[in-house]
Amino acid sequence: MFGTDHHSAFGEWWEYARHNYVSWSADGTATAIDLYYDPVVDEHVAHGPVGLVVPGWYLAPQRREVAEAAWRLGAMLTGALGEGPITVPNPMMATPLVQLAGEFADASAKARIWAAADETLEPTWDRDAGEFTFGFGLAEEHPRGQWNARAMAGWVCTTGAWSDVFNQPNLTKFDQPTVVDVDFPRVSMSVARWDGAALNLAASPQNTSVRGSRSTVRLTNLGDAAGSWALVRPDGETVPIAADGTVELTVDDTLYQAQRAS
Repeated sequence: MFGTDHHSAFGEWWEYARHNYVSWSADGTATAIDLYYDPVVDEHVAHGPVGLVVPGWYLAPQRREVAEAAWRLGAMLTGALGEGPITVPNPMMATPLVQLAGEFADASAKARIWAAADETLEPTWDRDAGEFTFGFGLAEEHPRGQWNARAMAGWVCTTGAWSDVFNQPNLTKFDQPTVVDVDFPRVSMSVARWDGAALNLAASPQNTSVRGSRSTVRLTNLGDAAGSWALVRPDGETVPIAADGTVELTVDDTLYQAQRAS
C-alpha cells in the first residue's frame, strides 16, 4: 500500500514459523500454532487449537487459508457449524469465536453464535457515560480493552471485510468529505458516511441530558469555495455551509445530508 513493502517482514517470519511453530495435517491444513515460543527454555507454549484460534484474526489478511482453518476449528469445538447447540463456556473461547465469525461466517451462523455467546460476553450499557461494553462476567471495575476490541471487531465485520481492508483498500476515502471536531464524548456520530453524492450525518447524545441539544462539527475535503455546499435538515430545509465547513446539528440521531448546492 502507498508504494511500501512492510508486509515482507511478515513473509520472512512466516517462512520460519510455518516449519517451527505450526503443525499441519497430511492434506496441508494448519492444526495448531504456538501461542508463544520461549527460546530461553526452548518451550512451545500453548501449542494446540487455542494457539491456532487466537491469532486467526491477524492471519486472515495475510494467510487466509490458515485463518479459515482456525475459524473452522473454533467453530467445530463449540458446535457453531451446523444447527445444533453452541457451547461457549468462557470469554477466552467466546471472544476469538465471535471475532472470527465476523470475517468467515454467514449472517445466519453469525447471529446464532452471538446469541449463544450473549451470557458469556455480558453486554452492558452505562447510560450516564454513554458507553457500551462487554463485562465478560469478570466483575472488574474497568472492562477489558483488548477483549472488547476483539469482540466488537467481529460484530461490525461482514464476511471478508477485514481482509479487504488490506488487500482491496479504498484509497479514495482519504480525499472524500469527512466530519471532524466532534464534541466527543458528549456527542458521537452514529452516522458519518459518504455515499458518493452526500455526506450523511447523525449526532448521537452521550446520555439523556444531552439529547436534543445543539452541537457544531466541521466538514473537510469539500473541495470548493463557500456557497457550493449545503446542509439538508431533517425537515427538508436547506442551509448553506460556511466557508470553514462548520455546521450545526441537533443531537438526537436524526439524519442530515451535506451535499453540493443545486
